[in-house]
Amino acid sequence: MPSIVEINGLRKAYAGGFEALKNVDLAIDEGEILALLGPNGAGKTTLISTVCGIVLATDGTVRVAGHDTVTDFRAARSLIGLVPQDINLEPFERVQNTVKFSRGLFGKPANPALIEKILRQLSLWDKRDAQIRELSGGMKRRVLIAKALSHEPRVLFLDEPTAGVDVELRRDMWEIVADLKRDGVTIILTTHYIEEAEAIADRIGIIADGEILLVEEKAKLMARMGKKELEVQLSDPLTEIPAALASDALRLSDDGNSLIYTYDAKGERTGITKLLSEVAAAGLVLRDVVTRQSSLEDIFVGLVKEGGAS
Repeated sequence: MPSIVEINGLRKAYAGGFEALKNVDLAIDEGEILALLGPNGAGKTTLISTVCGIVLATDGTVRVAGHDTVTDFRAARSLIGLVPQDINLEPFERVQNTVKFSRGLFGKPANPALIEKILRQLSLWDKRDAQIRELSGGMKRRVLIAKALSHEPRVLFLDEPTAGVDVELRRDMWEIVADLKRDGVTIILTTHYIEEAEAIADRIGIIADGEILLVEEKAKLMARMGKKELEVQLSDPLTEIPAALASDALRLSDDGNSLIYTYDAKGERTGITKLLSEVAAAGLVLRDVVTRQSSLEDIFVGLVKEGGAS
C-alpha cells in the first residue's frame, strides 16, 4: 500500500539546545490507523504540529500525498485534518456555523449535504443550532472532529481525542474512527490510553525522547514481543519459592498465593509440563491454573524503559 505521509530526517531543536524531535523517519500508509504512543514530553504533539505546519522543523522533510509541507504548503495542508488536544472553540457560535466556517477557511464551496452528513455521523445533528457553550466536553470534542472533517481531508490527525472523556463516549469515538477508516481516511492517533491503540490501530508507533523506537503492525508486535504467563494458584500460601523450583522465569505473587511463570508461547518447549511436575514433587497443592497474554501496555512500558525515556 502506498505511503500518503512520508517523514524523513525530521528534527526540531529549540534555541536552548533541547531537541524535541531527533531525525524521525516515518512512512504512513494510505487508509491505515496508526496509533502513536509515548510518555508525556516524548514528542508526539511536536511531530503532529510539524507535519501540519504549525511548528517549523529544524531539519528534514515531510510530504503529504507527494506535496512538500514547506514548499507546497497549501496543497499539503488542504489534505490534512487536525483535531487538537485542547478545546478552543468560540463559545457563543452555533455548532453548524462553526463547522461551515472551517470548511470555508480552506476555500471549499458551501456543501450543506456534506455538513449534515458529518454532523449526523458524529451524533451532532440534533445539536446543530446549539451554542458551543451549551455542549458537554465530549460533544465539544465531536465538534472539533467535525471541523477537521469539514474540508474532506485525506489524512486526519487526532491528538489525544478522548482525553477527559468518559469510557462510554470513548468507545463511541472508537466507532467514529472505524467509520472514517471505512470512508478511506488515513488516521494518526496519539493517545495515553493503551487500550485505545489495542482496540482500533492497524499499526503501533512508539516514540520516546523525540525518537521513534519502532513502528510495527499491532498483531505482529504483540506476537513478537508479547509473553505469556501461567499463574499456578496454590491451596496454601508460600513465603518464598522452594529451592527445587528456583528459576528466573518463576516468581511468587505478592500475597504468596500464586506462582507466576513467564514463557514464550512460540518456543519449541514452554517448560509448563516440567514446571507442573516439579510443583507436584515439591508437595504443593494446586487450586487452579490460569494463563494470560501480556498486553500492549506491558510491551510499551518495556520498550520505553529500554529506550531510556524518563
